[in-house]
Amino acid sequence: MSVDPAAYFRAKLELEIDVMDVVGAEPGSLVVVDTRRQSSWDHGHIPGAVHLPTAQIPELAGRLVPPGSQVVVYSWGPGCNGSTFAALAFAELGYSVKEMIGGIEYWIRNGLPVETAAGLRAEYPDPLVTAHAG
Repeated sequence: MSVDPAAYFRAKLELEIDVMDVVGAEPGSLVVVDTRRQSSWDHGHIPGAVHLPTAQIPELAGRLVPPGSQVVVYSWGPGCNGSTFAALAFAELGYSVKEMIGGIEYWIRNGLPVETAAGLRAEYPDPLVTAHAG
């Protein structure tokens, strides 16, 4: 089976979203979902994110994520495909879903705030990867 490279990359871009595009989105336009386990969530997560581990999406999505929402899922980072499994689970439930490329790793590396039980914290942006201006 031959795949048209242009069609593949066009579809990929429609289903992924960059960290900085999540930051720049109109407030309330996205439901950001952290798909990691509880201990990872407790360690730190994107402020305002919904915690919904991948295995619980079929059971709990309807209660935690309003139908018709534009969902953005994330997991740890590029070395983890947990958000891909989560995106598939949301898509199978009929949600419009995008995968945040880079995960929380690139959120943190861009110097963006992370919420913990102790409050918000932000690291100094990594100059090798940051798209964050200032």
